[in-house]
Amino acid sequence: MAGVKPAAKPELSLSLQFADPAHRAQLPRHKVMRWIRAALEAPGEITVRIVGEEEGRRLNHEFRHKDYATNVLTFDYEHEPLVMADLILCAPVVEKEARELKLPVADHYAHLLVHGTLHAQGYDHEDDDVEAEAMEARETQILLGLGLHDPYPDKR
Repeated sequence: MAGVKPAAKPELSLSLQFADPAHRAQLPRHKVMRWIRAALEAPGEITVRIVGEEEGRRLNHEFRHKDYATNVLTFDYEHEPLVMADLILCAPVVEKEARELKLPVADHYAHLLVHGTLHAQGYDHEDDDVEAEAMEARETQILLGLGLHDPYPDKR
């Protein structure tokens, strides 16, 4: 409709850190902002840190008691009225998974940033099938809206 503005995206304060600079060129700030803002439902203050395998493994062990590096860790501190969180992404794991999924590395980062941002807002997929389905549906909607892939094609 003419004259109708699309809904404004929530404000985002982003800190983007590269402890592992391997993918810095594939993660320009404007893209990271776009991907996270697409998943935000409230204003947010989010730190994204790209780490190597050692730091990823140490954090996963310390906070989840799992002795391996994982793709994304979400540390959420506040959900309302402001989303405050740290998203830690392990570059070697993201690259390996992207290769296995036959996706561009940047596209896989987009999915994991959307996934982590949803976790930061209270979405979960660990213990409840209904919550998992809702989170996966939201992720798919966001990624397709960004012109990216359906991360759960086998579930449709």
